[in-house]
Amino acid sequence: MSGPADKTRSSVPAFMCSNKNPVKYLGQDYETLKAQCLAANTLFEDETFPANSSSLGVSEFGPNSAKAKDVTWLRPSEIKPKPQFIVDGANRVDVCQGSVGDCWFLASIASLTMNKEFLSLVVPENQSFQTDYTGIFHFKLWQYGEWLDVVVDDRLPTKNQQLMFVKSGTENEFWSALLEKAYAKLNGSYESLKGGLPFEALQDFTGGISELYYLNEAPGDLFQIIQKALKMKSLVTCSTISDAHEVEKRTKENVIKGHAYSLVGAVEVSLDVRKEKLIRVRNPWGYAEWNGAWSDKSSEWDKVDPKVKAELNLQCDDGEAWMPYKSFTNEFYRVEICHVSLEFACSDQQHTWCLTQFDGSWRSGFSAGGRPKHSDTYCTNPQFRIRLEEPDDDHEGSTEQPCCTVIVGLMQKNRRKNKPTGEKLLTIGFYIYQISEQVRCCCYPADTNCYGLWKNKFFTQLQTALRKIC
Repeated sequence: MSGPADKTRSSVPAFMCSNKNPVKYLGQDYETLKAQCLAANTLFEDETFPANSSSLGVSEFGPNSAKAKDVTWLRPSEIKPKPQFIVDGANRVDVCQGSVGDCWFLASIASLTMNKEFLSLVVPENQSFQTDYTGIFHFKLWQYGEWLDVVVDDRLPTKNQQLMFVKSGTENEFWSALLEKAYAKLNGSYESLKGGLPFEALQDFTGGISELYYLNEAPGDLFQIIQKALKMKSLVTCSTISDAHEVEKRTKENVIKGHAYSLVGAVEVSLDVRKEKLIRVRNPWGYAEWNGAWSDKSSEWDKVDPKVKAELNLQCDDGEAWMPYKSFTNEFYRVEICHVSLEFACSDQQHTWCLTQFDGSWRSGFSAGGRPKHSDTYCTNPQFRIRLEEPDDDHEGSTEQPCCTVIVGLMQKNRRKNKPTGEKLLTIGFYIYQISEQVRCCCYPADTNCYGLWKNKFFTQLQTALRKIC
């Protein structure tokens, strides 16, 4: 559900678009542009996302702002000698936050590196600063139902010859900084990346669909849900909450308020007479990690089997640490899980989801019916009917009442791109109803012969709402 589509995109229909056949964003073809630069012996300059203040932002990073002052756009070879695209494989320690408040985005990158299959889809291989280098790179991102191939040059914003934004823990590695630039280009500017929820970027990396759990009202089996999600190669992040004056304030256990983390592990370790549930979280800053119970140098590890301790207890200040599940639920506010379909990326079919997408919009006077309290117009809202036919293979309940898991998400387009000018996300939502047998036998409401029945009996025949998301 959204407003008008982005007119800068190709006209290739979304259903024909895949990660292997992405839309060329802004009509830019990576191979063609690279070949032209090689033939001319020049380095690529991206006129669609120029190396100037317009690409930084319009407000906080606007041309006259303090943060945009003394910014120099440099290529990696001008920042560090012998730059590398990826050093010893891309991993989560390659993602350390810079000046813009995009920890939500960086937590998502760190989670993405946990799954090499998905990472290779977003970060194409065979890119380097050595072989056929022309200053051009590209990344594949999913947005609003289609995969896009986004081209960037490698001129990066710096101050005092230091990267302003994301940087790797390895000083001469630049894949994460270039991926951030591609994402900034897709969203209009670096400033557009300030503030958000990690699942936004996870969806743009995978084409997946996300669900949120608020820890103050989480189900009793959330730990098992997290374990299962990680096993199914879902990407998981978590966030803390804060008041406006507490943003990035540290607690005594070194938890950062108003901050997003990657959730990279969930295990149970055996002690003498009990088991301890542990969660592993990573701070995208690359430092400032949990220092309470079960942290890297905590005495609790002395009670664990030495082999388990050696496997799990990594003692280095990399922003990543284990913590008790109980402490996790007290310190953190929300867990975001991005479930991925991407059949073409996963060889193990049990790890895939079936994805169906519907497009629609709320149009005043036609399909903007408002909330259920607007009984005269509510039924004019866009409606989509789904049927669940195949139960989950791993369902452990009664065979007479099989469980079929379905996750429903709702997107609104192009709001982030206009965020620096004050445009905010709209308040939108949806209801899911179980259709009664009487209405199930009725024809679709588009048929004029049955529209009256559908409209008049919508609230009585569509039974209890199973889920409400607003």
